[in-house]
Amino acid sequence: MPTVKVRNLKNKEVGEISLSDAVFGVELNESLIHAAVVNFQANGRQGTSATKTRGNVSGSGRKLWKQKGTGRARIASLRSPLWKGGGNVHGPQPRDWSYQMPKKMRRGALRSALSERLREGNLIVIDEFGIKNPKTKEFLSVLGSLGLIEKNAQVKTLIVDSLDNANLVLSSRNVQKTKITNSFGLNIYDLLYHEKLLITKTAIEELVALLDPAREGAKEEIPVVEAKTEVKPKAKKEAKPKVAAGETEAHAPKKGSKKVLKEEAPATNKEAADDE
Repeated sequence: MPTVKVRNLKNKEVGEISLSDAVFGVELNESLIHAAVVNFQANGRQGTSATKTRGNVSGSGRKLWKQKGTGRARIASLRSPLWKGGGNVHGPQPRDWSYQMPKKMRRGALRSALSERLREGNLIVIDEFGIKNPKTKEFLSVLGSLGLIEKNAQVKTLIVDSLDNANLVLSSRNVQKTKITNSFGLNIYDLLYHEKLLITKTAIEELVALLDPAREGAKEEIPVVEAKTEVKPKAKKEAKPKVAAGETEAHAPKKGSKKVLKEEAPATNKEAADDE
């Protein structure tokens, strides 16, 4: 794990801090950083540029002269793109240039850029930005003590701290080459544009929590509570009596009556004589 010295606003060492290898010890990936910068710039485009077509240009739609016999070229309208003041062909129209980049790629580009700033020696860790008064003069004196102003030329500096620090925000807003942001608003373009990176210890902890790939896949398991419901026994349906073939429901045996399985046929004369 890389170890960085912690300084105060007077550029004196007050301790050390060990940085995470997963965030500040990543190899340089130029292609990933380039893709993240292109995505950031594309999402910032307004996309409002437009040209007028022949349908938007003012002018009469009358045919100026007849088709044949004049010796001049044929013409249909003054708004044709062939004429001066006519419409434009295939010109830019309003569109949305933004597109979505995968979250893991964006965070990987930030990790690669932060690691490169650390290897270059352009990452300075501050214990805290405790500016007493919101004055630009006091803020510039802090930058001078940290070695960020050389021969009246200020180095482009990105400060990562909490935006609730009102004195820091107010005292630095008139300084052109300085930008204040928090760990949640850090982007790849600002990391590459500014030469120096001033960051507090609390902001480092927030960045590790945001960019650590081990914490990206970890999700809190929400216990599922099953609601207990009383299961009522279903009432048994009484079976309807079967209706024999040829019978209607009116002739079917009613509930409680015995069903006649076989009807007795009337005895013939021969069977009656035999019985006698």
